[in-house]
Amino acid sequence: MFSVKPTKPTFRSYLPPVQTDVKTTIEPPPKKVEPKLLQGEIVVNEVNFVRKCLSADSSQEGLWGKLICTNFKVSFIPTDPPSEQKSHLSHLLLGQHDIPLTCLEQVVTVNDTKGKKKVLGSNQKLKFNPTELILYCKDLRIIRFCFLEAGPEGAKKVCLAIAHYSHPADLPLLFGFEYQGRRYHDSKEQRVNDSIPRGGLRTPIFDRPSDWDREIKRTGASEWRVCSVNENYAISPSLPEHIVVPVSLADQDLKQNSIYFMNQRIPVWCWNHPNGSALVRMGSIVDPLQQRRIDQRFIPAITKSHPQRSEVIRSDLDKCLPNIQDLQCAFIKIRHICVIDPFEESEERWLSSIENTRWLEYVRAFLKHSAEMVYHLDGKNASVILQEEEDRDLNCVVSSLVQLMLDPHYRSLVGFQSLVQKEWVMAGHRFLDRCNHLKKNDKDESPLFMLFLDCVWQMMNQYPAAFEFTETYLTVLSDSMWIPLFSTFLFNSPKQRAQYLVDFAKNKAIPQGEDQLVYFPPVWDWSQQYSMADQTLFNNPMFVGKGAFGQNGEVKAFRRAKKTYSATLRGTPASLRNGQKGGEDSLARRGSWLSELKPDFSLVKDESPSERFFRDCLARPADQQSLLIPLLLPSHLALWKLYFLRWVPEACISKGGPITAYHKLSQLVDEIEILQSHLRQYKRPSPASTPLSSQRRMYFKASSPHDPPSPLDYLTSSFPFTPRGNLCRRSTYGTPISKFLNGARIWLSTETLDNDPL
Repeated sequence: MFSVKPTKPTFRSYLPPVQTDVKTTIEPPPKKVEPKLLQGEIVVNEVNFVRKCLSADSSQEGLWGKLICTNFKVSFIPTDPPSEQKSHLSHLLLGQHDIPLTCLEQVVTVNDTKGKKKVLGSNQKLKFNPTELILYCKDLRIIRFCFLEAGPEGAKKVCLAIAHYSHPADLPLLFGFEYQGRRYHDSKEQRVNDSIPRGGLRTPIFDRPSDWDREIKRTGASEWRVCSVNENYAISPSLPEHIVVPVSLADQDLKQNSIYFMNQRIPVWCWNHPNGSALVRMGSIVDPLQQRRIDQRFIPAITKSHPQRSEVIRSDLDKCLPNIQDLQCAFIKIRHICVIDPFEESEERWLSSIENTRWLEYVRAFLKHSAEMVYHLDGKNASVILQEEEDRDLNCVVSSLVQLMLDPHYRSLVGFQSLVQKEWVMAGHRFLDRCNHLKKNDKDESPLFMLFLDCVWQMMNQYPAAFEFTETYLTVLSDSMWIPLFSTFLFNSPKQRAQYLVDFAKNKAIPQGEDQLVYFPPVWDWSQQYSMADQTLFNNPMFVGKGAFGQNGEVKAFRRAKKTYSATLRGTPASLRNGQKGGEDSLARRGSWLSELKPDFSLVKDESPSERFFRDCLARPADQQSLLIPLLLPSHLALWKLYFLRWVPEACISKGGPITAYHKLSQLVDEIEILQSHLRQYKRPSPASTPLSSQRRMYFKASSPHDPPSPLDYLTSSFPFTPRGNLCRRSTYGTPISKFLNGARIWLSTETLDNDPL
């Protein structure tokens, strides 16, 4: 036997030995992209690898992330979110890239390779795989998503889900009903410990006689009374349960004569002037043969309510103002020019296009007619009846503007909210139909409330120190119409609100007798949407109305000496105007109303009492806490840029716009208030005084001389909104989407835009 020696290993390793004492580093898994959901909110569909376009060109920059459709909103969650900036308001219930489903005007799907596009509705089929999704929003945003890297089936499903859930079949399917039910039960313990009635809401709702009693007392309407003849909506389904009528009218008279008015909208009180004249609104009379009977019953009662038994002026708004279809047509045109059409024409032609929409013409018409009603109330000491067929649209605008011009209380924040609550919500404006929340009937849609806000902005623009709130507040209020979480803008009438909320309380096991404000609150508690710091953007630093406020924030009654303007009264000589002899005639500065009322007006010629009234009002220095008459020449009315152009990148001016003046004024006011606080502490030191930081009202704080200067690069003409992420319409490369926007009139169409069958 031979002995075999073991062979030596011939393999030789040139790698260093493994070090077992070194801990291996494990890379963290990729960050999971999840949405922030509210109580009762569920994800319906989602798709990954979606790009939100930040410009019109598909090859340009964008944000990558996940597109999600819930039962409340369309949400885009970036995979790598950009750093937080102070360039926008931080909504507590919505993220920066969230869109409420009720805010969607149209859902447009596009297949760029096949050249197809389609406007999606509820329960529709989509026979092509979309490469892009374009969302046209009611707040004038245009948001675009690309699906080039996403799965085709996932993209199609999420588009169909967005289209379906943005067209709810019935009102209770809006997310607010689910959200408020969950919120009520989750916050039950907090409410037990909260002793503040009605959640501490300062704005009167006018759903109780006590709210009307306080308003009667505030305005001195001693010859008017709160009447509950419409309790349980026994007379009119659209009027509130508690109304204000003349003392001399019995409940039985109201019941017997209500059948002669459209929808039983009998004459009801809105406001009382210190001179005793009243502002009244009513529906049209159904049978013209009963006109004399109605006049004999109601006109004497309104006349008796006046201490001087002055005449009663009736104004039929249906005959002298544009109708709701005209307003809708003008609004569609102006938002198309501001948001869709490119800014390639000269400024002169663009402004002419704005004028041709007739939107500003209609704004001017409502302001002009409201001022004429002010003349009757203030100049002639006459009561005014505003008459409209249904008393729920044009009357809301004019009655609100008249009170805004006459009563400084309504120019405060709480006063303005009470005005909207009284003259719009409780008066039965059809918010559900006019906003078209259910997208069932486009013929009923009309931007009446938006028109009113534009009229308010025109007055704010001319009298910037007369209003406690800012244009940011007006814009946020307009946006709140499209957030279906609050009761203010969801219903057509107080009766409809009551019926739906009673059923809602039963379905959500809410105890019977619970206050509706508690389980379905109005929009007026802004802490539900914005932090206290962001709410300071609502405060106007130039507001001079502090003298109108009494203790504990209560507003003093409006009192002012009046003049009676008769046909024989001579006007004040220009040389003695304002108590000064000689000097420059101020008529040329503020006398646009005169040329508006009578183009050939001259002080030498005979002038009517109304012309003399406006001449005297406009010749005096403007009293911010008294009567305000708007200037109405076309040159005095402007486009509300913060609302119409805030999402347009081309119109965004860096470090420009009104925000620059607002920034400096806020810092100045904040510094003054700091000095005043130091003086109070010096005079009356109190160890239990509230820290100054919690009392500061201005968004921009005064800086210390020792603080380094901080450049506010985020200030733009769109502040506190940002156009970033909105569809930019101009591109040097030429974009595929441009052929769909130019001439397609997407916002005017509800049908498929492609001629080919899909």
